[in-house]
Amino acid sequence: MRLDAFLAKAAQMSRADAKQALRRGRVTVDGQVCRDGARHVEETAAVALDGAPLGVKQYVYIMLDKPAGVVSASRDARDTTVADLVREAYPRRELFPAGRLDKDSTGFVLLTDDGALAHAILAPRRHVAKTYTVEIDAPVTRAMTEGFAAGVTLADGTRLAHAELRAEEGARVCEVVLTQGVYHQIKRMFGVFGAGVVSLRRTAIGDVRLDGALGPGGYRELTAAELEKLSGGVL
Repeated sequence: MRLDAFLAKAAQMSRADAKQALRRGRVTVDGQVCRDGARHVEETAAVALDGAPLGVKQYVYIMLDKPAGVVSASRDARDTTVADLVREAYPRRELFPAGRLDKDSTGFVLLTDDGALAHAILAPRRHVAKTYTVEIDAPVTRAMTEGFAAGVTLADGTRLAHAELRAEEGARVCEVVLTQGVYHQIKRMFGVFGAGVVSLRRTAIGDVRLDGALGPGGYRELTAAELEKLSGGVL
């Protein structure tokens, strides 16, 4: 890879900024200052910017706490997208959400540029669980809990896989665990029992739970252990 391209990708800077850093002697290759952006560097080369070692990650995996009003897409002509929230920090990456949340829903969205992992997480045969905290406008009933466990049949006749509804009878806030993704699934499931969804928040994907310290719009890369939990079961 050309050194200027390597620098732009590894340091998440524009090609122009990379060339400027090279001209100013801020870049070293194997311990020697290098100003030649056209120089090709091998993967084994030790490249540093201002003395800090650089390496190009093949993929990135970002945990985002999606706020309400943001759409789960890479780009949208009208609305702010989940990718927009991290674009400044990752300007050279073509990130996309591995799975969607409704515009008015909140919580854990995984952003990545690893298509294989995203496909594996979303593939119906993989059964990667998604966990949600849901507030409804009616009390939880035994019929709801048993109906979710048996597999709800929606109003249009679609038969869903079994799901888990965790709550005491009479509660209005509950936890729902799904292993499939159907359009507006949770809202439609509760609708079968005459209940409406007031709020919905995804709290976990598989065994990886949303970091409560992030807050709406906050994000960070997955730790190695979190990535292993996600990828170990599906790849």
